[in-house]
Amino acid sequence: MTRALKITQTKSVISEKQNQRDTLRSLGLKKIGQTVVREDTQANRGYVRAVAHLVEVEEIDA
Repeated sequence: MTRALKITQTKSVISEKQNQRDTLRSLGLKKIGQTVVREDTQANRGYVRAVAHLVEVEEIDA
């Protein structure tokens, strides 16, 4: 089984820096409450770390 990250946007991007908005978009998140599942890679973990205050992350087996 491969590991995956379930990422849910919990806060708005209003008043956040442009690079954080771009990071959420690259993860595929557009709205509060939206959830995406991404492969557990170093790159995706870096994206999540950059916007950790805006998202909730859960590790799952995909």
